[in-house]
Amino acid sequence: MRRNRRVKIVATLGPASAAPEMVERLFLAGVDVFRINMSHSTADGAKTLYNTVRACAARHRHAIGILADLQGPKFRIGEFGTGRVHIAEKTTFTFDREEAPGTNARVFLPHEQIFEAIDVGHNLVLDDGKIRMQVIDKAKDKITAEVKVGGMLASRKGISMPDTLLGISPLTEKDKVDLAHALKLGVDWIALSFVQRADDLHEVRKLIGTRAAILSKIEKPSAVADLENVIAASDGIMVARGDLGVEMPVEKVPGLQKKITRLARAAGKPVIVATQMLESMISSPMPTRAEVSDVATAVFDGADAVMLSAESAVGQYPVEAISTMDRIAIEVEADTLYEPILHATHTEPQPTGADAIAHAASAIADTVRLGAIVCYTATGSTVLRVIRERPGIPVIGLTPIESTARRLSLAWGVQCIMTGDPENLAHMVRKACRIAFEEGLVRARDGILITAGVPLGSPGTTNMIRIAYVDESGAPIASEV
Repeated sequence: MRRNRRVKIVATLGPASAAPEMVERLFLAGVDVFRINMSHSTADGAKTLYNTVRACAARHRHAIGILADLQGPKFRIGEFGTGRVHIAEKTTFTFDREEAPGTNARVFLPHEQIFEAIDVGHNLVLDDGKIRMQVIDKAKDKITAEVKVGGMLASRKGISMPDTLLGISPLTEKDKVDLAHALKLGVDWIALSFVQRADDLHEVRKLIGTRAAILSKIEKPSAVADLENVIAASDGIMVARGDLGVEMPVEKVPGLQKKITRLARAAGKPVIVATQMLESMISSPMPTRAEVSDVATAVFDGADAVMLSAESAVGQYPVEAISTMDRIAIEVEADTLYEPILHATHTEPQPTGADAIAHAASAIADTVRLGAIVCYTATGSTVLRVIRERPGIPVIGLTPIESTARRLSLAWGVQCIMTGDPENLAHMVRKACRIAFEEGLVRARDGILITAGVPLGSPGTTNMIRIAYVDESGAPIASEV
């Protein structure tokens, strides 16, 4: 199953897409990674979805990734006596610890951490940004705020503190249970919500170890402030534009999307652009022109993946949404401006031998005009270093480790194939040529570049480049170091 594009597609599973036949259709339409939203999944539901995806992958003998997205801390106000009230602009409003029903002047706030961390001048955002306030006074059990943007506010609506660094873990007790269940199932990626700083990742890494890769969702201003450290501590990044647009001015989000994508690419970490990419296709078989441009922008920027949420989870047209995203990506990558825009920002290799080899591999393949780059990899690090250069030819990852192949399903431009370690250098070249030829990625007389670590099978030792040419049967004609 070879895709005709290099950017990958992530689709969220839900009521509209949970059936095995629908998972099959979505995969054939172009899905590379399936997302299980643990906020809306029971343990049994997540297990069923997991098994459905794995069965689909086995039928097609194709590595399909599974991403489990943890809910993270959620903060909500208490109840209003009338269910909902009108909060007038330029008035004051109080949040307190009294559990009495709220009015249009006060409401119960059941989160002690907010009272401890918030300060005068900090902003409060309620109901996904519909109501905005600024703190003018605080006490141990009371926060008084001036209403900057008023409106109707209902009971139990969410509250965010974009300026406040909370001294809490990104994992709630529910998240810890969901995490243990997801790891037991064997998911490939864990998406972590409510990341505030790099230290949050170190805490979670201790629980996960090497059992799954960690994807940090950038949705908090504090994470943006510590962005380079957060990226360094993560295995991948998600630009969570929905929450980011609630906590920060919406006009800042496009620039942040480009900045996050560029920094993640430079670090060699897969980056997903997410939220409302084809929102109108929840109820329409066609996207808006603005949505098409939005997806195209992420592809032009070189994001590793674009993601659908409600469009595939609860929408009326999940297959059409995937097919639309697939067509947009193919068209963008065929555009004459794609390569110049993709390479407008040059990424310097990190000062290591392995990074220098990966950088050289892309340069050599371009100079000699080879047909493909073949990377032997155990952990996936060799492939990620190579694709950081965004080469203009197919990249094939060969690995004996199934979990590596599945994790790389999220990475830009990679077709990962399960195969055993080669016996020696000659066998390595023969196998690389045969697989590239059989997969239809090169033709007779085309050259391929092979990179690996010597001694073979040693993780983290990328130190060799070899060029080989393929004959009419897929065997090497000749090879050179």
